[in-house]
Amino acid sequence: MSSEALTSAEYIKHHLQNLTYGKLPDGSLGIAHTAEQAKEMGFWAINLDTLGMSLLLGVVFLYLFNKVAQRAAAGVPFGLQNFVEWIVEFIDTSVRGSFSGGKNDLVAPLALTIFIWIFLMNLMDLLPIDFIPLIAHEAGLPFFKVVPSTDPNATFGMSIAVFLLVIFYSVKIKGAGGFIGELTLQPFGKWGLPANIFLEGVNLIAKPVSLALRLFGNMYAGEMIFILIALLPFWVQWSLSLPWAIFHILIITLQAFIFMTLTIVYLDMAHQEHH
Repeated sequence: MSSEALTSAEYIKHHLQNLTYGKLPDGSLGIAHTAEQAKEMGFWAINLDTLGMSLLLGVVFLYLFNKVAQRAAAGVPFGLQNFVEWIVEFIDTSVRGSFSGGKNDLVAPLALTIFIWIFLMNLMDLLPIDFIPLIAHEAGLPFFKVVPSTDPNATFGMSIAVFLLVIFYSVKIKGAGGFIGELTLQPFGKWGLPANIFLEGVNLIAKPVSLALRLFGNMYAGEMIFILIALLPFWVQWSLSLPWAIFHILIITLQAFIFMTLTIVYLDMAHQEHH
């Protein structure tokens, strides 16, 4: 039983470990072959699987939408064009409903990119749990996580990019003085300066943190459930995997939608004089 428990623990640990490249304990650069080596690499390490899958899915997104744009016609649209037009219309409606801070040609394309890119990342969670890791193992790679959004480095990277855009437009629209005044003079006026800075500072920092952790937490939990199901007997796996996969489609879509909507809302707040 102890051997079986150890095997299960190793299985879970293996599926949760990224393919990490960085400085090995002997001082050379290379890929970590154990979780302990990956931890010793510290901050300056790269998760190659996260980076590779993110870029690949980004290329797939651009290729498909560019292909549809080139073949778009005024006549009867084909299947993929119908789907893309429906998504674009859906994003346009969401932006019009959530962004009222004037005109900004960046918001709608950014919202479309965020929604589709995150959705494709999340969609990788529906692949059989051992399929890609087995291929990677045959190719000589010790680990390979196929879902980029289960890596906090990816989710924080996206949320920090959104945060920087919020800061940029806050300063651009309100001016440096207006932005600083917003952080120091609200909600209690000049007499509540320390409380204002604390409350507004926490509110500002909470935006990227909540964006990143919400997406990471939900996708990590979903991946963990798939891993635990894979540890069950074969006949139980088939009876649980399909219902959970169907329910998970809702989760992956909802998480992409929430990240997109909050990005639009945060950019709208950055364009408002007061919020």
